Amino acid sequence: MHKIRVLLADDHAIVRAGIRRFLESVEDIEVVAEAADGEQAKALILAKQPDVAVLDIQMPKATGIEVTRWAKTQAKGSGILILTAYDDPPYVMAVLQAGAHGYVLKTAGPDEIIQAVRDVYAGKSVLDPAVTGSLLAQIFPGREAFPVEPLTERELEVLHLVAKGYTNKAIAVQLGISDRTVQGHLAHIFDKLQATSRTEAVMRAVSLGWIAQDIGTMLE
Repeated sequence: MHKIRVLLADDHAIVRAGIRRFLESVEDIEVVAEAADGEQAKALILAKQPDVAVLDIQMPKATGIEVTRWAKTQAKGSGILILTAYDDPPYVMAVLQAGAHGYVLKTAGPDEIIQAVRDVYAGKSVLDPAVTGSLLAQIFPGREAFPVEPLTERELEVLHLVAKGYTNKAIAVQLGISDRTVQGHLAHIFDKLQATSRTEAVMRAVSLGWIAQDIGTMLE
């Protein structure tokens, strides 16, 4: 069985030890390296090429946001999961814009963090349900101010798959349509929801009750 190779980056050794203990309690995950600061995290990501890098936000030398932004161009093969105590919308938005694949709070249970690692490895994007509500207000401060044209049944199918972390190609395969058709549906969805990104479209749909708030996944 292929094990998900994980790098842990947190400036507190006791925190890394605790996370490592429960991650390695399951058979399909192994921690291949630990970093105590952002620059060390970059070096180890290049050296170890982990499947998933689990990063804290506040670290010496380079923050988790800076490491994420760097990894987006220098280490595209590694998924980035932010594991932090910060639930403030500006942090969440900054992380997602930097290119992270997931954002989970340290208050999450071990099983939730383990699943988040698995989801990021599987190509999905993860958002802790605890920050969804506040993030909605940040993205759509006036979301009740304008009417929204309903989506078609097919557009809703596409949007639900987007929310689950599916790529355009995966959506096409799942629905038996072409990539071009998926792109067309997304264009209509963005227009109807007045969104400029997959994240905004998903979060707008959550705010309208079209997608469950605890879906736990979100794309940048």
